[in-house]
Amino acid sequence: MAWQRLIRFEDESGHERFGDPCIDHADDLHTSLQKKELLAHVYEGHGPFALSKTGEQCVVKRILRVLEPTDVPIVKCIGLNYMKHIKEAGRTPPPFPTFFIKPRTSIAGYDEQIPIPLIAQDEQCDWEGELSIVIGKTGKNIQKHEALEYVAGYVVSNDVSARKWQRDQAYAGSVPQWCFSKGFDKWAPLGPMLVSPRVVGDAGNLTLNTFVDGVLMQDSNTSDLIFGVEEIIQFISQGTTLEQGTVIMTGTPSGVAMGMSKPLWLKDKQLVKVVIEHLGSVENRISFE
Repeated sequence: MAWQRLIRFEDESGHERFGDPCIDHADDLHTSLQKKELLAHVYEGHGPFALSKTGEQCVVKRILRVLEPTDVPIVKCIGLNYMKHIKEAGRTPPPFPTFFIKPRTSIAGYDEQIPIPLIAQDEQCDWEGELSIVIGKTGKNIQKHEALEYVAGYVVSNDVSARKWQRDQAYAGSVPQWCFSKGFDKWAPLGPMLVSPRVVGDAGNLTLNTFVDGVLMQDSNTSDLIFGVEEIIQFISQGTTLEQGTVIMTGTPSGVAMGMSKPLWLKDKQLVKVVIEHLGSVENRISFE
């Protein structure tokens, strides 16, 4: 990809555009926007994965979600991938990445409300701040040494989860039910910008923090990942085509409600914010339907 950071935005004329924001740090994105000083180098093309630089620069009026559900064929997810989280959950490290999927209808914007359906509201709704990979070109049987060539960028995300439907045998049965419990509409909010590997490499040493109503819940680093970006891509592309636009959620660190002695399950109107160093943040309010 030609850009370093990619946003989708509305310009002063109300037109939807793609661009590389003129910022030095992720925190500058919203700070400059609030001051009405955010500029972007404009890119044009057919969707986020086929863009070329125009040479134009313009003012950003409003930041839109960088990926629409139509840009994403599927969300592929890795569970139990942070050592401290595995211990928190009372599990042992898996020999290979633990894999499940979310549908593309779970994609949501960085500032959208997250709807919680009635069946997921009863003392079970949980947060999971995560680093996500976005695949920039289609590939299969990708080798570890070439994996980063297939990465368009990284994005901060939240793998919202319903724990009773995931693990409680009265709901899920004897085998954990991952896909249904995590795949409700808008249960995969993504951050406002894609950040190229040219900026953060393999994303293997980034601070990750999750806050609920301003209270710090997760305080970790992607260095605690058992399986890193390159290993994940190599593993899940074996015999399986990774399509352009696929989002890969890489797992969550310790600090989720499920791991607490007295879990603080999410309630209506609470605000969940996930921040990853160099990638920015998602900030979504919980909305019981």
